[in-house]
Amino acid sequence: MSAQDKPTITVEVTVNVKPEKAWELYNTPEHVQQWNNASPDWHTPKAENDLTEGGKFCYRMEARDGSFGFDFSGTYHKIVPQKILEYRMDDDRLVEVLFGSKDGKTDISVTFEAESINSLELQRDGWQAILNNFKGYAEQVNK
Repeated sequence: MSAQDKPTITVEVTVNVKPEKAWELYNTPEHVQQWNNASPDWHTPKAENDLTEGGKFCYRMEARDGSFGFDFSGTYHKIVPQKILEYRMDDDRLVEVLFGSKDGKTDISVTFEAESINSLELQRDGWQAILNNFKGYAEQVNK
């Protein structure tokens, strides 16, 4: 990630699945729809992902009660399968996702440029909650 004026935040998790499976579950739209939310009152009813450099993704995130929703979307600029995802969100913030392997488990680290509307703590907590949700989903479907 490049150093810019925007502060960066990193969230991390270790998932008890092999990197190949973690990569698949993290990037396949039908799986993304199952884990991509920070709390049970949110969901991702639609997910599209062109996992190629220059490809775009768009995940529709909505409150289950229909009160609010937004598209989480961007364009990939670096992909190394089972290792690195780098993309620029449509609001021009950079994100780097690193996948590491250790003893049959996958370490995932997500570093993103913070936005200026919400507090750093709220952003960190939200992204960490989504990553924790991924961990729970991945380990459940991999049993």
